[in-house]
Amino acid sequence: MTSRLKEKYQNEVVPALMERFQYKNVMEVPKLDKIVINMGVGEAKDNPKALESAVNELELITGQKAIVTKAKKSIANFKLREGMKVGTKTTLRGEKMYDFLDKLMNISLPRVRDFRGLKTSSFDGRGNYALGIKEQLIFPEIDYDMVENIRGLDIVIVTTAETDEEAKVFLEFMGMPFKK
Repeated sequence: MTSRLKEKYQNEVVPALMERFQYKNVMEVPKLDKIVINMGVGEAKDNPKALESAVNELELITGQKAIVTKAKKSIANFKLREGMKVGTKTTLRGEKMYDFLDKLMNISLPRVRDFRGLKTSSFDGRGNYALGIKEQLIFPEIDYDMVENIRGLDIVIVTTAETDEEAKVFLEFMGMPFKK
């Protein structure tokens, strides 16, 4: 069973992009490569339980095992040493990636208070889009009563697009709610 979003990509988005950018080959059309979800947990150096709950929440949100990230450098001002556990992340590919993006665009983002659309300035110059979410409570899997701390998370959508313009049009066709 393929996801709704993948079928939409194959049946609607590819022909529309072929026409818009005059691609000669189907393989030139931008597609999703991966989605990386990262949650920084600054209080993990003092409270190891905080990191454990962040990992559990990220696994609930993505439906996939999350890994713990460690500090690359020591920073004295933050009382941080190299190798300390400071966050958690997971990389989604394949069906889970399409399912997550579908859930993000159609269920989670509309639940954000005062949501008027995503900024179009968050492209990196190579066709990838990054967005930050202030609280993990917008995801339907997270039970409000079970949350100890409200944490934010970063989501990076990596595409095969060559330019930001191609990536923006591609994500718009996929249904990403950008500001008008």
